[in-house]
Amino acid sequence: MTIGPRSADPTPTPDGSGAPKVVAEGVPSALRSDPGWDDGRRPVAWLHINAPGRGVAPSARSWCACERDMFAAGQRRVLALIADHEQHRTDCQLIPTPKEGRKAA
Repeated sequence: MTIGPRSADPTPTPDGSGAPKVVAEGVPSALRSDPGWDDGRRPVAWLHINAPGRGVAPSARSWCACERDMFAAGQRRVLALIADHEQHRTDCQLIPTPKEGRKAA
């Protein structure tokens, strides 16, 4: 008996072959290589907030593809960094402005 990780083997079909299964008629179980939903948008600015709970100071990090990288610890400083990050998203040249009539994500 083998203990530990092993590679997954395809489940044999009734005829004994290891053909891929389908979830429903006409729906293959494997993902397509090109899902067709790529609209060309890429992440440019990130905000990571860590708020662990009572008695522990929150922290946040804001960074952008324009080489902005800021860190804050403590409730007041984190709130200020969040506001600054939102302002940076409107000011940064790398972040495209939303088209008229379209909501920003």
